[in-house]
Amino acid sequence: MIVGIGIDAVKISRMERWVNDSVLLERFFDPRELDSIRDRGAGMARSLAARFAAKEAFGKALGSGLTGIVLKDIMILSCGDEKPELHLEGSALEAMNAAGSGHAHISLTHEGDMALAFVVLET
Repeated sequence: MIVGIGIDAVKISRMERWVNDSVLLERFFDPRELDSIRDRGAGMARSLAARFAAKEAFGKALGSGLTGIVLKDIMILSCGDEKPELHLEGSALEAMNAAGSGHAHISLTHEGDMALAFVVLET
């Protein structure tokens, strides 16, 4: 059963400014996320934008937003060409459990200067 859905879009050009700002990156992204996308060169901003959009989409799928959730507790990880997966810890996992969800689905895409994410939470 679907508990919630969320969608968000982020301008890739916004994340291009973040690529070299370690303070911002470390504030919003888990080190494992950053490790998985650092080798993408020019594609790093696209990956950051999609992952940031996914964090926002997760909050929308909860129906309560991201209040009280540490953004680094929401991780979007993928290995190589594998599909991205939503990994939750701490405050994000607690919020998902409180919403009655036990599983999350995620889809990411890029077009032009936009990155989009779609999240579905289910029991």
